[in-house]
Amino acid sequence: MWPPVVVVLAVPYPALDGLAAIYGDQLTGKVVVDVSNPVDFATFDSLTVSPDSSATAELAARLPGARVVKAFNTNFAGTLASGETGGVPVTVLVAGDDADAKKSLIEVVTAGGVQAGDAGSLKRARELEAVGFLQMVLAVQETVGWGGGFAVRP
Repeated sequence: MWPPVVVVLAVPYPALDGLAAIYGDQLTGKVVVDVSNPVDFATFDSLTVSPDSSATAELAARLPGARVVKAFNTNFAGTLASGETGGVPVTVLVAGDDADAKKSLIEVVTAGGVQAGDAGSLKRARELEAVGFLQMVLAVQETVGWGGGFAVRP
């Protein structure tokens, strides 16, 4: 079905549990995009999920009927709006176990004028969250601007 039903959960990591509990049944069969970075904001020195998991894996376990993917968490809003990072076209990295869900999201992203790439299985969400966190740390330290970040060249 085009366009696919894509639900972007643009909420902080702690809100995911409540959303899954309240709306889980309504998300069955839909592509659900987790954009969160499970950062310990009290210390700003680590992720809050176990080292062998990710916020997205936890969400997928809570939404067994949904087609959960990780995306957008490594992109700042400014780079998505401008379409570039340091002169390089922005790439939204997508991770998940449902190949059709990833393909659908990649089609939606590219239809919006931004590049997208398949980052692999749901296990790769952990690495995407680490990259997202590192990028946030660098921006807070003013090593990079909020309109900058990491770029992926094909």
